[in-house]
Amino acid sequence: MNHWQPTTTLDVLQLRAAIIAKIRAFFTRRHVLEVETPLLSTSTNPAVHLNSFSVINHPPLYLQTSPEFAMKRLLAAGSGDIYQISKAFRAQENGRLHHIEFTMLEWYRVNFTHYDLMDEVGQFLHFVLNTAETSRITYRDLFLQYLNVDPFGPTDDLKKIARQQGLNASLDDDHDAWLQLLLTHLIEPHLGEKHPLLVYDFPATQAMLARINPNNPQTAERFELYFKGMELANGFHELNNPQEQRARFVQENKIREQLNLPSIPLDEKFLASLASLPPCSGVALGVDRLVMIAAQVNSLAEVLTFIE
Repeated sequence: MNHWQPTTTLDVLQLRAAIIAKIRAFFTRRHVLEVETPLLSTSTNPAVHLNSFSVINHPPLYLQTSPEFAMKRLLAAGSGDIYQISKAFRAQENGRLHHIEFTMLEWYRVNFTHYDLMDEVGQFLHFVLNTAETSRITYRDLFLQYLNVDPFGPTDDLKKIARQQGLNASLDDDHDAWLQLLLTHLIEPHLGEKHPLLVYDFPATQAMLARINPNNPQTAERFELYFKGMELANGFHELNNPQEQRARFVQENKIREQLNLPSIPLDEKFLASLASLPPCSGVALGVDRLVMIAAQVNSLAEVLTFIE
């Protein structure tokens, strides 16, 4: 039987439209330019945890997992502060909080540190959702508070916590994989229950596009926003060193090959632009999840027009 009806309601569609209008009003008041970049490109993000759609083979064209690379090229060309509301695509992402096609808000602020941008993220949420004050905690303190374990300590300590909590996984000695398992299963569902929470100073190994913290090389200048038990946004003090970025991409492709994942061609235009990228910070926020929170519903299916 063909179920042709929308998966959401007219009320939610009207709420989404109101939220989009508020987003645009927020950035208009701050003189941040709205831009539009291509959904198709000859390259894409090579991060191991991302699976891109390749839609044409000769030469390959990829649907973008985010508009990040193209937006940074605009910044390098002198655009100044910019934002974009865009579709993004990630293969093999389906579930209550994931869909292969989704709407992303991404914005960049020139001469902002990630601390400055965290301030603005809190102001954004207050304007769009009328939320209370946003609080902050470091990644290390988060693990100490919820699991009494140092995330920068031995991997065996992470394995022990997982076993004690009944999490059985075959992750070998992949430290970051164990961290992600503990974060998503034991910590994340409790985050931002009453008010938004920003987690910052992530491990340097989990921030391929962010600057390393000069005061603590174990950490990167990256943050994530959590609200109502889900990740809502991911932000960086952006790396603008083309040599370092190239080395990180090459290393990521080596890991992809070890995992029998397709290698991703390096985005040479993006890499060339980094030499001209001004000091800036950027953040990507899931609009569909934002609408979920405003509508007080439990799944993306309830805020998307159709699930094909």
